[in-house]
Amino acid sequence: MVSTISVLLYFLVALIISTVIIYYVAKIFGAKDSVITAVLAALVGTAVYALFYYVLGQGLAAAFIAGIVWLLALQKLYTIGWFRALVIAVFIWIVTSIAGIFLPVL
Repeated sequence: MVSTISVLLYFLVALIISTVIIYYVAKIFGAKDSVITAVLAALVGTAVYALFYYVLGQGLAAAFIAGIVWLLALQKLYTIGWFRALVIAVFIWIVTSIAGIFLPVL
C-alpha cells in the first residue's frame, strides 16, 4: 500500500517540475505572467485531465476533450489566443515528454 506522504511528495515534485516547464515555455513565447500563473496552469491541467480520465476512462476521447479544456484554461490564464495557446501547449507536452524520459516522476 502506498502511503499518503509518498503520494503527496510525488504530487509536489511533479507539480514543481511541471510548473518550471510551463513557466519557461510560456516565457519563450513571450508570456509576461508570473510563476503563480504557471502553478495555476499546472494545477488546472492536472485537475482537468484527472476529471476527464475519471469520467470517460483512459483513451483518446478523454485525452482530446481534456486537451481542449486545458487549451481554454491556458488561453484564459495567459490572456492569449487559441493558436498561441496551442503552440505553447504542444511545446509544453514535448518538453514534458523529454523530461519524463529522464525524470520518471512525470
